[in-house]
Amino acid sequence: MARRLAFWILAVTLLALTPLRSPAPLVFIPGEGWYYESYGENGKWQRPRAKEQLQVAEDAFKAKDFATTMHAAHRILRIWPLSDYAPRAEYLVGRCLEHQHKDEAAFNAYQNIIEKYPKSGEYNEVLVRQYEIANRFLGGEFFRLWNLIPLYSSMDETAKLYDKIVGNGPYSSIAPHAQLRVGAAREKQKDFADAVKAYELAADRYHDQPDIAADAMYRAGVSWQKQADTAEYDQSAAAKAIAAYTDFITFYPDDSRVATAQQAMVKLKAEQVRGSFEIAKYYESNHKWAGAVVYYNDVLSLDANSPLALQARQRIDVLKPRLSATP
Repeated sequence: MARRLAFWILAVTLLALTPLRSPAPLVFIPGEGWYYESYGENGKWQRPRAKEQLQVAEDAFKAKDFATTMHAAHRILRIWPLSDYAPRAEYLVGRCLEHQHKDEAAFNAYQNIIEKYPKSGEYNEVLVRQYEIANRFLGGEFFRLWNLIPLYSSMDETAKLYDKIVGNGPYSSIAPHAQLRVGAAREKQKDFADAVKAYELAADRYHDQPDIAADAMYRAGVSWQKQADTAEYDQSAAAKAIAAYTDFITFYPDDSRVATAQQAMVKLKAEQVRGSFEIAKYYESNHKWAGAVVYYNDVLSLDANSPLALQARQRIDVLKPRLSATP
């Protein structure tokens, strides 16, 4: 009995250790996921040389056979990662991922080209494709879990994508537009302070490109204005918005948005006047005459011809005797 048991244990062990070819092995490729590969299927797309393998990928891509393109391109990246054909293979991976609506994974594939193959002939095209992907996220496309399940839209993550594009080539043709979109993403996030920083960087770094610099300066004014228009009116943000609009008008007096900027400044100044008048009234209601006079004077300095200026002068005349009588 013991001998028979030992025999079967040995037989099973030998069988388990014997290498067998699976009729449908399960293969995992980073960035692509799991897929089944039937026995004999490899011969249809595997080639012994990198150049020939890339041609398989190119032909499959033209035929819109994205599964075969991915298999062939990934094989180049695994077996010949330092060959001249690797950057193009990575590019084809990115294109396939885009077609599969896996934009974040595609962006990362393109980033691999930037980081691993900086002298690639695909460099400029890669930046453009990354920019187009980031634009889709700016438009509200969801980031995905495991490249499959749409989970959330994120302007913070989108801004980081644009930041990466700018870092990849700060003086490329696409970088100025990406820098502006960093600000746009921060605006959508309602992070107006960071939006202004992004726009100011664009205006400073690309000052020799009038269209970019003008747009950046104008958008900085808009961002400060949005900050000023928050629930509790922000007087300091209003002043910064006026300063930004003033710079914009000074540097680009012929821009078509000058009239809009001027109208915004009028509104902002009116809100500044109203804000100072309300603060003055608050001080006065609490018998803090000196503080009230300071803010009534602020109303006059902001706009001596505003409707509230007359009331401010009248209140100053009333409060001055009280100031002199205060010990």
